[in-house]
Amino acid sequence: MKLNEVTITRAILSEQSRVMLDYVDLEVAVVGAGPSGLACAALLGEQGVKVGVIEKKLSIGGGMWGGGMMFPRIVVQEEAKRLLDHFSIACKAFEEGYYVAKSVEAVAKLTAAACDAGAEFFNLTFVEDVVIKDDRRVSGLVINWTPVEMAGLHVDPLTIACRYTVDATGHDAVVAHMVASKGGMVTVAGEGPMWADRAEAMIVGHTREIFPGLVVTGMAANAVAGEHRMGPIFGGMLLSGERAATLILETMR
Repeated sequence: MKLNEVTITRAILSEQSRVMLDYVDLEVAVVGAGPSGLACAALLGEQGVKVGVIEKKLSIGGGMWGGGMMFPRIVVQEEAKRLLDHFSIACKAFEEGYYVAKSVEAVAKLTAAACDAGAEFFNLTFVEDVVIKDDRRVSGLVINWTPVEMAGLHVDPLTIACRYTVDATGHDAVVAHMVASKGGMVTVAGEGPMWADRAEAMIVGHTREIFPGLVVTGMAANAVAGEHRMGPIFGGMLLSGERAATLILETMR
């Protein structure tokens, strides 16, 4: 077959334009494609929820890619091993209660699971504002291309509607900060120093709806609560993503 450059371009533009038009209105927008966001998106998608994942970077996976200090291994505790099994992520027992997995495999399989479940990814896209109307609820997001932000260009954004937003933006808790700065009754206490066992024990409890329509998960949940960080142990992140999905499903269904 003769290669046709125009056909290639048309294929990409027509398919992605169709997807973007469809996802202007969705059920759940997950902001941040780290481990908690990926787990949340995959588990919601498995239940038939229309999910869009917005990631400001080119790559998916957040801090999980790098493992610990660029050694591509992560640790997961016993409580979260069932989620490794759910997503077919191989692991090895290290000592009682702790398992080691490949960081690259974990990201790849979480991403594949989210795709298989029907979630759509919008990478190189950042959230620059939220939509809050008379009902005092986050009902949409204002989005733009990441290169626009990086270049400091003045380019007007576009808006998508969603029933729920999940702030999975990690340590920065971007959406939570945004709601707080726009007058929402939200306080972001800020992240505490390293204390892995406490952070892991508390993260699921901190995963909650902090403002109508806005759920925080992963390190964003700990940052909002003023909780500690935990380093390259990721069981709590997966469990937090699962908890965020469960909270949304309980409310939506």
